[in-house]
Amino acid sequence: MDDVMERAPVIVGGVEIAESAIAAEVQNHPAPDAEAAWNAAAEALAIRQLLLAEADRLEIDPGERCDAEGRRLADDDARIDALLSQEVAVPVANEGEARRFYDQHRERFASEALVEAEHILFSASPDDEFNYSLAVGDARMAIRELEKDPSCFAKLAKAKSACPSKEQGGNLGQIGTGQTVAEFEKALFALTEGELCRNPVKSPFGVHVIRAGRRVEGRQLPFEMVEASIREYLEEASYRKAMAQYLSILGSQTTIEGVELPIADGPLVQ
Repeated sequence: MDDVMERAPVIVGGVEIAESAIAAEVQNHPAPDAEAAWNAAAEALAIRQLLLAEADRLEIDPGERCDAEGRRLADDDARIDALLSQEVAVPVANEGEARRFYDQHRERFASEALVEAEHILFSASPDDEFNYSLAVGDARMAIRELEKDPSCFAKLAKAKSACPSKEQGGNLGQIGTGQTVAEFEKALFALTEGELCRNPVKSPFGVHVIRAGRRVEGRQLPFEMVEASIREYLEEASYRKAMAQYLSILGSQTTIEGVELPIADGPLVQ
């Protein structure tokens, strides 16, 4: 039995794209499996042919064109670049548009709060009910010791913690949101500066004793600091939308066989 999958030829506007060309293009499209990589490569080359055909129809003369690093583009790449420069116009984002985006998404432009964390980990698997309950008991005993003598945290961490941070007396340094497991993060950020969590904190890694150190609250970044990046984001989003619309129009005017182009979802032009 032949293990080689027979694929329908990929034809764009009467021009067949060679299987060898698709096979060579596959390396530029990492995918979960070979078939997905093949399809992505076929889609990319089909779109490329779609654009080259339109450049021919419009008799585009690219002249000498260079990429962002100043290197001269190959002839086909230059033709596509010239075509898109001529046919896909994207307005430049102005200050007003950038400021409206900033006002609507202020949470995106705030530095996150940071809390210095100290902890002692009593390692146990949640699936091991007996040992996990022992870890909870050990954590409670450690908390009672710390309530009597807060200065012994580093000593206890070095003696009892299963975390490598025990070598620093249990100090994890500054922690931001998303850097630890949810259970640990929730307990840590609920503490005030210098406060010890009065209850053991359970996580998939075991049971934690947590104390918060110095806290640095997040702050809102001023518009002037992020204006340039907002404009760049808006212009890129606008360009992608314009490209998707342009490719959709070209695709609707061309007979394409052997591949379905998801151009309504966004351009696949590299």
